[in-house]
Amino acid sequence: MSRPTPDLPAAGAVLPADADRAVLVGRLHDPDVAGPCVVVVRGGRAHDITAVASTVSELLDREDVVELVRAAPAGRSWPIDDLLAATTAGHRDRPHLLAPVDLQVLKAAGVTFVSSMLERVVEERAAGDATLAREVRDRLAEVIGGAISSVRPGSPEAERVKQVLREEGLWSQYLEVGIGPDPEIFTKAPVLSAVGSGATIGVLARSTWNNPEPELVLVASSRGRAVAATLGNDVNLRDFEGRSALLLTEAKDNNASCAIGPFLRLFDEDFTLADAVAQDVQLTVRGRDGYTLNGVNSVSEISRAPEELLAHAWGPHHRYPDGFVLFTGTMFAPTEDRDAPGQGFTHAPGDVVTISSPSLGTLVNTVDTAENAPDWTFGIRELMHNLAARGLLGAPGTAG
Repeated sequence: MSRPTPDLPAAGAVLPADADRAVLVGRLHDPDVAGPCVVVVRGGRAHDITAVASTVSELLDREDVVELVRAAPAGRSWPIDDLLAATTAGHRDRPHLLAPVDLQVLKAAGVTFVSSMLERVVEERAAGDATLAREVRDRLAEVIGGAISSVRPGSPEAERVKQVLREEGLWSQYLEVGIGPDPEIFTKAPVLSAVGSGATIGVLARSTWNNPEPELVLVASSRGRAVAATLGNDVNLRDFEGRSALLLTEAKDNNASCAIGPFLRLFDEDFTLADAVAQDVQLTVRGRDGYTLNGVNSVSEISRAPEELLAHAWGPHHRYPDGFVLFTGTMFAPTEDRDAPGQGFTHAPGDVVTISSPSLGTLVNTVDTAENAPDWTFGIRELMHNLAARGLLGAPGTAG
């Protein structure tokens, strides 16, 4: 099955600006083996290294992962342009890109930026009704102003701000996780359900207030250490979560509602966790109607250090034997009107969402309803069967 193909960025635009020295790992589906291949990007092509590690999870758990990937003998290879074109057109009978993670648990940190924290409060106070958002936003600005932006979460100053907001009747569960001692860490989506660059992303058909969330995504090994970074779209339904925080799963976890890619950039001497946090993640939404929305997520303005977020996800209280992915949150929350005044922004089918940064490349996806997006059919059981049939389920390090 194929679908109309939006304008595609060339491989040079999809890859990081310094792709020639970046260590890039990803995944693709190869119809010839009826399953996924682990690939490394070299010279605008994806080279098969599945013989080195049958899953990305296994690969990233190697202490020598960077050296291993650099030296890995490459098998078959595919042009990145061809993979992206096949993915975007929906040609599942051709090699096409997948999300660059597999067995890792898909986690997310919420309310990690002041601007988006206040927008979560707006959603809650407006009870998911976009028409009431402007009134609530103006009231918050009147009481809080910009003073809250410099408050360190969990500090005595944060406690004093909480008291003031309680007295004004404006305290919120979102402010609790935004400036309180404990961040919001939740499970974004099931293992293996994320889609990659070029794929359709899904928004529930009955949602009337929703938006993309451009984020830096960290990928951690089973030891809880971030070993790579990539880009993500934590697709969000503002009307659902605004009606009740207990609807978080319905707002966040739907068919094709988690996009990650295009590739993982491993941390090395040229690109560190500090470099990743310094990224400005750019967003562009282009609609079939000619509508354009631009935004930016300046990761350096995050209110909690990524190391703190990782420690709240992984530690003596919780282990992840296959590693985990952590969306780090976004400061981007669109407030401009797309259609009628006071209605704010919401997606329309056919929107092309482009999320990019110079060091991580470009994640591009087309919006449809979750109901119309391609079904998620390849789960853990299917992966195990496929790898077993290919002779790739030996002891660690013996793939192939």
